[in-house]
Amino acid sequence: MSARNLSFPAAQQAQIIRAHQRDIIHVSSLKEQTENILRSWLGSRWLTRYDKEVELLVKLGYLGLTTGRAIQTLGEEYTNIWSYSALSQSPRVRAGLILLPTIPAYLLARLGPSVASRSDRLKTLVRAAVVSLEVVSEVNLAIFYLRGSYYELVRRVLGVPHISGIPENPHTRPPSYSLLGVLIFIRLVHRLIAFLRSRSRKSIITEKRSANANPEEPHIDARPVSSLLNVTDPQSDPAPSAEDDDLTILDVASLPPDVRAGRICTLCLEERTATCVTECGHLFDWNCIYGWGREKSECPLCRQSLDLTRLLPIYNL
Repeated sequence: MSARNLSFPAAQQAQIIRAHQRDIIHVSSLKEQTENILRSWLGSRWLTRYDKEVELLVKLGYLGLTTGRAIQTLGEEYTNIWSYSALSQSPRVRAGLILLPTIPAYLLARLGPSVASRSDRLKTLVRAAVVSLEVVSEVNLAIFYLRGSYYELVRRVLGVPHISGIPENPHTRPPSYSLLGVLIFIRLVHRLIAFLRSRSRKSIITEKRSANANPEEPHIDARPVSSLLNVTDPQSDPAPSAEDDDLTILDVASLPPDVRAGRICTLCLEERTATCVTECGHLFDWNCIYGWGREKSECPLCRQSLDLTRLLPIYNL
């Protein structure tokens, strides 16, 4: 048989799904190892502040060393499939396969909250962009379960399918995932109905409020209520020094050096600010233990269960 007559079958749904799951496992493992190294070098406080950038760099590195070089990812190699189309060898298409799944999600996660806090209109636009991306991704996933190609939305847009290196067996029937596609469409219809009902309910409430609106905004301690509701994320700002910490009533500057040496957070290895205590009795910075608790629900010292809602602020330690 000549090379011109060689043809490869399209990858089966099970192969594509297993490859995608395998890639997620490898990226998660690589991210965890990277975080452990950076935590030991730079501390938990730095890692909590730049966790989204670390995740982005890990994904870019993984895809850049595989898809960017026009070779299989570890998941594709595991299931013996690879990307192929008339455009798959183009550097622009490979760059799209790397950047489109990572950069927009990072920008929405990192810049979305800060942009949305500037005005209600920007907040509405950011929220609409996130919801629209989720809905389009679910529609693409439902079509994949029904039709069997283009598991990722980016591949459908760029026209880069998967092919398989395993010959088709005419005596076996591949598993069907059509039921999952139908269920996803049912969920989308339910989501649409709930959205329309909430819009109609909000319009009614808005009309009632406008009829009984008070032209003067209420104030608490000479501060408008709207300013009290727009609370910023404590992770977004650098931690203040111990002398400038408003959540410590001690005169830190007057403490003896040996006493201040004991006021060290075991996570960031810096002097504690905004001290809080866990249920097991260990003291940490609020930002440090909060960032740790979002990743692991256990105390970093004794490994007991950690509940972020049960943290107790300590103002005099």
